[in-house]
Amino acid sequence: MTKITMTKITTLAAFSALPILMLAQKPYGDEPLAHTYSIVAIDPETGEMGAAVQSNWFSVGTLVIWGEPGVGVVATQSFVNPAYGPEGLQLMGMGFSPEQAIQMLTGKDEGQMFRQLGMLNAKGESAAFTGDKCIEAAGHLVGDGYAVQANLMANDKVWPAMAKAFEGSKGQPLAERMMAALEAAQAAGGDIRGKQSAAMIVVGSKRVQHPWEGRLVDLRVDDHAEPLRELRRLLQVHRAYEHMNRGDLAVEAGEIEKAKAEYGAAEALFPDNLEMKYWHAVALANSGELEAALPLFAEIFAKGPNWRELTPRLTKNGLLNVDEKVLKMIIGQ
Repeated sequence: MTKITMTKITTLAAFSALPILMLAQKPYGDEPLAHTYSIVAIDPETGEMGAAVQSNWFSVGTLVIWGEPGVGVVATQSFVNPAYGPEGLQLMGMGFSPEQAIQMLTGKDEGQMFRQLGMLNAKGESAAFTGDKCIEAAGHLVGDGYAVQANLMANDKVWPAMAKAFEGSKGQPLAERMMAALEAAQAAGGDIRGKQSAAMIVVGSKRVQHPWEGRLVDLRVDDHAEPLRELRRLLQVHRAYEHMNRGDLAVEAGEIEKAKAEYGAAEALFPDNLEMKYWHAVALANSGELEAALPLFAEIFAKGPNWRELTPRLTKNGLLNVDEKVLKMIIGQ
């Protein structure tokens, strides 16, 4: 690893004094186990950064993957030292590279030989570490804008398969590319023990003022027979609700045609969801397309009577812009 430059000495001293970095560095013995495979990566076009993970361990996303908008992402695993997450982000936020941050974190950790982690910053710089006492098969690969790492795998083909899948999925959104990497890992053999949980985060390229901003994807499957299949399903639902949210914003702005398009796209991704059908129907009614709206309302009311009761309430705040006659036609379905 590269040596820490003298210009960082003052910052390094500050690092030692920061309260968040005073989390205990404990050696192997009582840390949570998260033998797993993971990826940290960046979208070179948008600057979005993400981390994704799968393991035969309950709720793997709780401690393994960390991210901060405009700063970076971390995956800390094997015999997990959870402090690597917030400390790694803190160090990258202070200007240290992922390689320097890993050197600093593992250098003060008596249990470093049992650790594995990957880190990536907002510049797209990435680095990884695999302690020599991680359970075989274990290893990592660092590529252009990503790092993949795995331990306790069925074989040593898992992390190369992840790298190949990620590199071969260029042009897709970051979350889908990371999903492809996880699926490739499983297809190559995956965790020798099996599978139980998976998780994924994507954060924005810019630092944010409020903690609820800049978290673009945050999905967790804590306990499932097919965690990757469920994670992919949730990712599709997430995409559908992105269209829903854009549709809601379009309604607020009075852009009915745009709202119709967004609600229609959401419905296509999640066709069995009544709420998506409902707001699509509302957008159609607002644009005067009753012939298309009325059958949708009828289908929705038949499956969920409470939607009929809700509908008149929308006229009071302008979300449903129809006169009394049309409202009676809608709720009379």
